[in-house]
Amino acid sequence: MVLRSSSPLQAEPQLEHLRRLGVRHVEIAWQAGPLWVEEMAALLGRFPDLELGAASVCEIEAVDAAATAGCRYAVSPVLDPALLGAAAERDLVLVPGVMTASEVHSARRLGCAIVKLFPAVSVGIDHWRRLREPLGRPLPFCIAAGGLGPADVVPWLAAGVDAVALGSGLGALLGDPGGEEDVWPELLAALGYPCS
Repeated sequence: MVLRSSSPLQAEPQLEHLRRLGVRHVEIAWQAGPLWVEEMAALLGRFPDLELGAASVCEIEAVDAAATAGCRYAVSPVLDPALLGAAAERDLVLVPGVMTASEVHSARRLGCAIVKLFPAVSVGIDHWRRLREPLGRPLPFCIAAGGLGPADVVPWLAAGVDAVALGSGLGALLGDPGGEEDVWPELLAALGYPCS
């Protein structure tokens, strides 16, 4: 899950809800400024049972902020060797964004065990499967992200990605009055997660 708000602490109600549903990995969008670091550190302290990471990391400043806040991982929409190097120096796992065969190949050569297929909606559900034969195995663990909603999760997993990240498709969880909140327990049950 990827949460975007004007400050990390504004995501607290959504984090509480996601925790009750059984979701364990949540990214909080990075924003420049010291307030993000302070508030992200506070969220990490309040939600020790969640794996919270930084989303939208495109600059060294964001890598520094994520590490300073205490995140164990960060996610980027881009594949940037400088960001990967900065993250490694700070013992921070950085998941780079990839789309093309060249980017997946480069990520693999750079030692990335996990990549984010972004934006997944633009390349289609069969894209990752189609990369397997020409690129050879093993491919990195793949998180499909970007433009996907709850109804896309099970089909994308069946098509061969390893995980699906949801953001703008979170519906009622983000205060969208047209959202379908009741879809979450059903989706999590289909994935084998017990809902409390």
